[in-house]
Amino acid sequence: MRPFPRKFTAFSCVCALLCLLSAPARALETSAASAVVMDAGSGRVIYSHNPNEERSIASITKLMTALVAVEHTDDLDETVTVSPLAAGTEGSSMYLAANEQLPLRHLLYGLLLRSGNDAAVAIAIHCAGDVETFAGWMNDKAAELGLQHSHFANPNGLEAEGHYSSAYDMALIAKAVLEQPTLAEIVATKSITLGERYMENHNKLLSRYEGCIGLKTGYTKAAGRTLVSAAQRMGTTFIAVTLCDPNDWDDHVALLDDAFSKYHSHLLARSGKALATVAVEGSLAHSVSVVTASEVRYPLSDGETPSVRIRLPARLKAPVRQGEVVGALVYFLNGEEIGRTDLIAAASAPRNAPAVLEGRFGLFRPAGVDTLSAGLPYWRGPLSRQSIFLAV
Repeated sequence: MRPFPRKFTAFSCVCALLCLLSAPARALETSAASAVVMDAGSGRVIYSHNPNEERSIASITKLMTALVAVEHTDDLDETVTVSPLAAGTEGSSMYLAANEQLPLRHLLYGLLLRSGNDAAVAIAIHCAGDVETFAGWMNDKAAELGLQHSHFANPNGLEAEGHYSSAYDMALIAKAVLEQPTLAEIVATKSITLGERYMENHNKLLSRYEGCIGLKTGYTKAAGRTLVSAAQRMGTTFIAVTLCDPNDWDDHVALLDDAFSKYHSHLLARSGKALATVAVEGSLAHSVSVVTASEVRYPLSDGETPSVRIRLPARLKAPVRQGEVVGALVYFLNGEEIGRTDLIAAASAPRNAPAVLEGRFGLFRPAGVDTLSAGLPYWRGPLSRQSIFLAV
């Protein structure tokens, strides 16, 4: 066979190299059957793989158990008497004894650090009277959070018919847990001694991953390895969830690293920032200043630029009360709403006699802002400026 000319061979190598360089980057992959990465502040999903697939979840169930317990208890230091049923629970344990008495707070540490199945049952019986009623509360909380692929049959995650969740739903549960200061403190604890018990957190990422702040591990033969973690850097918190993942530690590192490298939290609106002045009919005040009620943050990648729309009436009618909601500031990305804040009156404008206003002063009627603000220019400044308000 006649060999290819040397010139053609070299040309082919160059073409092959260029093809490799121009090929799209390989998508992030994990060993998990299901996975989600979510921004804890906004709920934005950064990464997902089979996010709504209903699966066994093992001990990460206990995040919901802790959430329900805290919301149904006024005093976490109240004394719990451990029932024989709780003390005899199979599986992972904090080694409770029947009729032992200890604070509910200690049980929450045993639940989330030692993954105590006995602690879960003790908490359920103490709070609700029995496990079945407590499981009902868990399902009520699931409905409140908008979970569409979850159902709970027990507080510990032992295999049971009708006990399942999804990676996306578990991320929402973790988000709610982190919003509870007491639980956020517990899941971030590496180790603690309470009374005569020393408890060490099963979550290795607390020591291995920079900024890790929790949350929970799990394992059963049916569920495989399940893990919910969260990490915080530079004001941004990401939650990672993997279900049935034999390589969960490494996968969470990869998922969180990818999220932090591509997305950063941006301040879109500051709380209490004056935005506009709106005319008021029927008041000597003539007009009121309008300010933002809360800040708005959202994770954005390079090249993503949100747009903003202001919604205000052309004028208000007296009386206007300070703090009254009069409009909204709404942010969009690719046509979808990503955040909003109410616009509130910065001061009151009491109602006065119309005759006095019209006869002596005339009505103040500056041009208002159209309800949909179709003509309002979109914010397209560099993201480093962080807020639309820096440009006005």
